[in-house]
Parts: sequence; C-alpha cells; structure tokens
Amino acid sequence: MKYAVPVLAATLFATPLFAQDDASGAAPLDPAEALAAAALEAAPVFDGHNDVPIQLRARFENQINDFDFVDTTDTGPTHPDGRVMHSDLTRLAQGQVGAQYWSVYVPTGISEPEAVQMTMEQIDVMKRLIARYPDQLQFTLTADQAESAMADGKIASFLGMEGGHSIGSSLGVLRQMYDLGARYMTITHSKNTPWADSATDDPEHGGLTDFGKDLIREMNRIGMLVDLSHVSEDTMMDALDVARAPVIFSHSGVRAVNGHARNVPDSVLARLPENGGIVMVVGLPGFLNEEAREWFAARRAEEARQNALFQGQPDIVEAAMTAWDEANPEPQTPVSQMADHIDHIRDLIGVEYIGIGADFDGMPTGPVGMEDSAGYPVLFTELARRGYSQVELELISSRNAMRVLRAAERYSSSVSGMAPIETRIPEPDTSED
Repeated sequence: MKYAVPVLAATLFATPLFAQDDASGAAPLDPAEALAAAALEAAPVFDGHNDVPIQLRARFENQINDFDFVDTTDTGPTHPDGRVMHSDLTRLAQGQVGAQYWSVYVPTGISEPEAVQMTMEQIDVMKRLIARYPDQLQFTLTADQAESAMADGKIASFLGMEGGHSIGSSLGVLRQMYDLGARYMTITHSKNTPWADSATDDPEHGGLTDFGKDLIREMNRIGMLVDLSHVSEDTMMDALDVARAPVIFSHSGVRAVNGHARNVPDSVLARLPENGGIVMVVGLPGFLNEEAREWFAARRAEEARQNALFQGQPDIVEAAMTAWDEANPEPQTPVSQMADHIDHIRDLIGVEYIGIGADFDGMPTGPVGMEDSAGYPVLFTELARRGYSQVELELISSRNAMRVLRAAERYSSSVSGMAPIETRIPEPDTSED
C-alpha cells in the first residue's frame, strides 16, 4: 500500500499572483516568474542541507562573536581559494528560504570519539549563531515550531548530522544527539561506518549490519529522520526494508540523469511512494551534469598521470595541470539541469516525493543562475516555465519536507511506549602491541 500523501486543494491557489507595473515604471514579472514568486510567498523553501557550520569551523575556528552573518560577501580571504560563503541572512531572504536544515558535518578521517566531540562542537556553534539573530532565525525542533517561525517571518533552523561516524557506533550517543537538537542523521558520509556502506567506498557490509538496522529502528522510535544521501544502494534498500517512517535524501540527485554513485537509482526511487520519503534535489554541478562528472573524472586521471610521470616534482605537475585546465575548461551546469533531476522524479513517481537540498557552503558553487542561497527563485521560475503548477511548486519548495517531518513525529508518538533499543557496549581492547 502506498504511503498516504495529502495533496493541497488546488482551489486554494486557483488564481496565481502576477506582478503589476509600479509607480517607478518597472516592468512586470513574466508569468513564470510571477508564478514562482507566488509559490515561494505561500510556501518558502525548506532546504535539506546547508554547510554553514563547517565553514564557521574551517574559516573562523568557531570564533563567531564578531562574525557578521547578515552579509558574508567579504569572506573570500578566509578561504584558501578565495571562495566567498554562499549563505547569509540577506541572501537567504532573497532566496525565499523559510526553513533550513543546518548540517553539522565532521570529516570521516578522524576517530569516532573525536567525531563525537567535534559534532557536539558544531551543534554548539550553530546554536550560538542562531541565538545571535533572534529576529531572523529561530532554533526549531518540531514541524509545529517551524510553521510558527515561518509565520513570524523567521527562518526555522533545524540541525542535521552528516555522517553516522558522528555517534561513535553508540545508540546512547544517538539519543543524546537528538536531545541536543539533531533532527536527522546521514547514515554515512564518504566512507563506510562499522555498520553501513557508503556510496563512495568499497563495499564492506553489503548494506547495513544488524546494528545498522537497529539504528534505523531507533531513529524511527525517537523521531530522528533517516537520511540516505551518501549511502550505497544496498544500504538504501536495507534501510527502506526496516524503516517505518519516511526517509529523506537530504542532498542528492538521480542516477538516471547523472551516473554519480552519490545519486539515487531508479530502483530506490520506485520504493519511495510506499515509504513516503523525499529526495531533496542537490545543486552540486558534478552530481547534476553528466558532462561535468566525466570532466572531473578526466581531470583526476590526468593529475594521477602527471604525478606518476613526475614524482617528487610538484612544480612540474602544477604547471601541467594549469595547462590542462586551460585546454579543457570545466563544462558549465545551468540551473535547467537541476530541473532535469526534478523532472525525472516527478515523471517516475510523482511530485509528492521531491524537495530541495542545495548543499550551499558544502561545494564550490551551485549551478549557473543558482550559485548561492539567493538563487532558489531562479530554479522555481525554470520549473514554472516547464509547466509546474503553483500547487506542485509549493509541494517541492516546502510542503513535502514538512509532511515528511510530521510523519516521522507521528510515528514516534505512536510508539512512545516502546523501550529504547539496547546494545552491548564492546569490551575494551586490552591487548598489548
């Protein structure tokens, strides 16, 4: 049986709002721009993934008392490549963002205990940033709180953990992270955990281990969303077998349009209607544009070739790669290619299973026209030009994401009498080298 997905009454939005000439003589919006503007006014974007927290750590070592989040366009010197942050309060407002999952990402190359500590530090720094701007941001834990914040004109600010290594393979730590405010966890990042396979690592477990399956059950029990971005297809399938609440893909594309391992295959998409989950479509060009994916692969291969030819001679390798880049410019990825991924999901399973998870501040740039967090209206205008109705645009912008969050809350409430899942603490390693 398909998961029940409420559809908004079309009569609520029967008359699109079109902009008129004003006293200044400015030209009216074209119909697609007006339709997108009306949809985003009624249902501001609920974005699934933004990496501002790791920018605060990497650029400012989490020293943010003097950090200006109203305008971050002067942050280029704080990045090794001169890259300006994608997000600030000004551009989020321009982008019509009404709710945001802020990603408390930590790298995979550290030990689990270090990852637990670093995750807590990232939760702390993002909570402190939210608290500094009470007129624009509101820390939120529930769908009701989010809707209240959005009604007050604030950005509802949730936290999501990116990478299961952040809990140190402990359900007790998972529960404490939830109590600190984390409302989703990405099951892996770029590397396997001891209990789940990543999309971009060599398979180790064939999906989820028994502990990994218990983890999914416990996340459902406490109301934490299961995020399947970054995991292998086998892990996706195992999680869908176990999950009793809707899953999310907080920032992923679809593999039928771009073959990257990080994207969602049709075999998994076909199971989403039964589960009720959502794919929050990413803006990272290498996941959207197949030509760009192949370009990145060719560049990595050329760099490996140069390093093999000129070992211990980095100046020669750097010069060779500069010449290669000049001869082989990176293909441009227009925002229309992000819309292609949305089209594919709609055509395969329906618009009710689509959201947006751009991945701003976690990538070099978004697609052309949507390079930073001010650019969401460009995407929605593109979708309006493709014939999406206002109801459909509102579902994609935030109503699907809100529906999934409410469903997870309802399931958790329905099993409130269930005891926490307990697992044995591993015996300490007392062997001597």
